[in-house]
Amino acid sequence: MGMPDAKQDNAVRRVTVLGSTGSVGCNTLDLIRRHPERFEVLALTANSNVEKLAKQAIAFGARMAVLADETKYAELKTALAGTGIIAAAGEQALSEAALMEADWVMASIVGAAGLRPTLNAVRRGATVALANKECLVCAGELMMKEVRDHHATLLPVDSEHNAIFQVFDFAQPKKVAHITLTASGGPFRTKSREEMAYVSPREAVSHPNWDMGAKISVDSATMMNKGLELIEAYHLFPVEEHQINILVHPQSVIHSMVSYVDGSVLAQLGSPDMRTPISYALAWPERIETPAKELNLAELGRLDFSEPDTNKFPALKLTREALQTGGSAPTILNAANEVAVYAFLEGKIGFLDIAGIVETTLETIGASPLTCLQTVMDVDQEARRVAGELIEK
Repeated sequence: MGMPDAKQDNAVRRVTVLGSTGSVGCNTLDLIRRHPERFEVLALTANSNVEKLAKQAIAFGARMAVLADETKYAELKTALAGTGIIAAAGEQALSEAALMEADWVMASIVGAAGLRPTLNAVRRGATVALANKECLVCAGELMMKEVRDHHATLLPVDSEHNAIFQVFDFAQPKKVAHITLTASGGPFRTKSREEMAYVSPREAVSHPNWDMGAKISVDSATMMNKGLELIEAYHLFPVEEHQINILVHPQSVIHSMVSYVDGSVLAQLGSPDMRTPISYALAWPERIETPAKELNLAELGRLDFSEPDTNKFPALKLTREALQTGGSAPTILNAANEVAVYAFLEGKIGFLDIAGIVETTLETIGASPLTCLQTVMDVDQEARRVAGELIEK
C-alpha cells in the first residue's frame, strides 16, 4: 500500500457509515456531531437495531437508513415515517448504501457480512476508512487489487494500523526494518491456561482499556484480534510477514511502532480512545479536535512491554501460520473463529475451545487459491459449516 494521495479541500465531506450502531460507528457519529460544519451524512446502516438506527438517521439528517435484517423493514419504515429518510433492508439495500456518492465511507460492519458492501465502496473509488478486519483477513489480495484498480483510498481505522500509517515512511519503504503491533494482552494476560479454561463470557468481554463490542472483546481476550491485525498489516503496508512483530504493552499508550534501518523507532502514542484514530481517518489529511483525554506521561509513570506467550494464546501462532500458508487459510481461520466466538458467548463451548475449533477447521478443510469474491464466500460458508459441526460434537 503506497501513501494515498492527500486531497485537501474545504468542502463539506459527504459520509456514509456502514455499521453505524456498533462501537466504531457510534464513535464516528460522535465526532461528526462535534464538527457539523465539516460533514454531511448520506447513509447509515445497521444489522437489526431498528430503534438506534432510526434515532441516528433522524438526528443526523441521513438520506437513507438500511438494515441488514429484512424482517425488520416494516418496523424501520414506521420509525422513519414522515421524516423523508429512505428506509431499506437486505443485502441489496446495503450495496446501494455503499454505492451512494459519499466522499468518505466508514466500513465498520463486523464480520464477513461487511465484505461485499465495503468492496462496493472501493469499486466506486471512494475513500474508505477500514474498521472491518475481515475484508483484509478473508480477501486481502483481492481487496488490495480492487483498491489499486479503482484508485480508491484505504485508510486504516484500527488503532494499531492507524498508528503505523501515521509514522510509516511510504516514500522509503525499503528503509523500514520492521513494524511492531502492540497488544494490551486482554483481560487474561496474567491468568494461567488452567484458569482461562473456566472464564465466563462476561469476564471475556470486560476489556481493561478499550470500549469495544462483544465479538472483538473476546478476540482480544484470546489474542486472535492481534493475529488478525498481523494479517491486515501484511496487506496494508509494504513489508514482509517476518517484518511484523507483536509486543504486549498493557497500558495501550503506544499504539504501534515502526523501526528503521538507522536504529530510529517512530511510535504513535495516545490515550486509549478510538475517537483518535477514527478522527485521523475522518479528517485526513487534516486533523480535527476530539474529546479524547490528553496523554499525561508523567501521571502514567511507566510503560511495560513483554513478548506474547503463544502457548497460552495459540491464536497468535495459528494466524501467523495461516498467513504463511496463504490462499484461503486466513479465510477459513476467520470464519471458524467467528462461529466459535459466538458459540462461546452463547455458553455452548469453553474459552479455550475457541482456538481448538479454529485449528481443527483449518486441518479439516485445507487451503486453496482464492480467485474471486465468490470463492471467498464459498470457503467462508464451508468453514462455518465445519466449525458448527465441531461445536455440536
